[in-house]
Amino acid sequence: MQDQPFTLTIPDDSRRLLSVSWLWLCVLALFGAGIFSLLLVLSRTPYIQDVFPWVDFFHTALVVHVDLSVLVWGLAFAGVLWSLNSKLRFMGVAWTAFGLAAVGTLIIALSPFTGAGNALMSNYIPVLRDPVFFAGLLIFALGFTVLVFHCMSACPPVGPWMTGEASLRFGLNAAAVSAAVALCVFIWTYIQLPQYLAGQAFYERLFWGGGHVLQFTYTMLMLVAWLWLSTSAGIRLPISPRVVLLILFFGLFCVFLAPIIQLAYPVTSAENILLFTWLMSYGGSLATLPLGAAILMALMTDKSQTNEQKLARYALICSLLLFGIGGVIGFMIQGSNVVIPAHYHGSIVGVSLALMGLTYDLLPKMGYALRDIKIAKWQPWTYGGGQLMHIMGLVWSGGYGVQRKVAGAEQQLDSIERVVGMGFMGMGGLVSSVGGVLFIIVVLRALLRKRVQ
Repeated sequence: MQDQPFTLTIPDDSRRLLSVSWLWLCVLALFGAGIFSLLLVLSRTPYIQDVFPWVDFFHTALVVHVDLSVLVWGLAFAGVLWSLNSKLRFMGVAWTAFGLAAVGTLIIALSPFTGAGNALMSNYIPVLRDPVFFAGLLIFALGFTVLVFHCMSACPPVGPWMTGEASLRFGLNAAAVSAAVALCVFIWTYIQLPQYLAGQAFYERLFWGGGHVLQFTYTMLMLVAWLWLSTSAGIRLPISPRVVLLILFFGLFCVFLAPIIQLAYPVTSAENILLFTWLMSYGGSLATLPLGAAILMALMTDKSQTNEQKLARYALICSLLLFGIGGVIGFMIQGSNVVIPAHYHGSIVGVSLALMGLTYDLLPKMGYALRDIKIAKWQPWTYGGGQLMHIMGLVWSGGYGVQRKVAGAEQQLDSIERVVGMGFMGMGGLVSSVGGVLFIIVVLRALLRKRVQ
């Protein structure tokens, strides 16, 4: 049994303020994503969908929703944790990174209202072929690049290796390395792409390799959150920090296979596509399965007592459940149908639930008391339960051939099985939206209250 707590010491200087600023960006990005997600769910729900004839708007909203709820939310939360895990140096660079990311996010969110459209549903980073949207995306990417540079240049020593804190610092540093490799793969791919590619094919290939590597960044952040929450929940893991370091090191090792794939096969080759898929499917699974299993074992034997412990425990359970289901569904994918979004909704929501749970734990430590802890305890179940319904509806519908990334009449809901499946999907999406709103309310009410000294 491990006796070392998996937590970081929270600095009481400008790094804390910077971390809170990144958290503000996270919450506001989710707020914007929630507005678009409501329109998305309604535009695909049987009978209600007839009220929304804007198929083109559906695709535009889908692009912005995905970019805000996955890309901005996940990478901005990296800024929250990397700011806490940094030395007090190059702070001007750190604030520049935040400013660029915030401006880029604002432009992305507003771009549909400036006439941006022509959506391309490329995997990992969907885009709108419009100068305003691309300006926002590039400014955000520049801000994130500066953030990664600051993290790698200002990261503190890991410290004594056999401690829980060292494990978390190693995991956060590994996430930064993964992000740096992803950025390099994006640039590498752009340089290698042939000139004859255009439109959907161009962006699909551009974001394929780097997008897969970026998933390791999200996964590392989730593993750090799982470890932190296990301590906050009052459970004792049946593995030592030494074993945790080995698990995290394996995840980092997988990241360095990406340049080998890029060197071995052209970016447009079938081998390149397949190997990146395998890298995430098998490498990501092997990196998360041992730690997930250890936490599940600990959850079965330990019972949380305080409200804070229960809150961490609930977030852990929901995150493990959704991420595990998403991983299993990933091995069920056959063809291009709604089973694919069921897979990534499970995986990404599993990551989000871990980061949400960690947010609840961080706020009091940074001086912002939770005013609505009872609501916070229900939020993971509402958000996770709604997403589980959403996913099951997608898996059911995918079995009956409903295609992904379509809306309205294009869904061809011409049988009771398809209607039931997509109806269940819509109901789950609405329940999940309520859970997302609850998170935003709880966090904003904490942040807007005067900080406790």
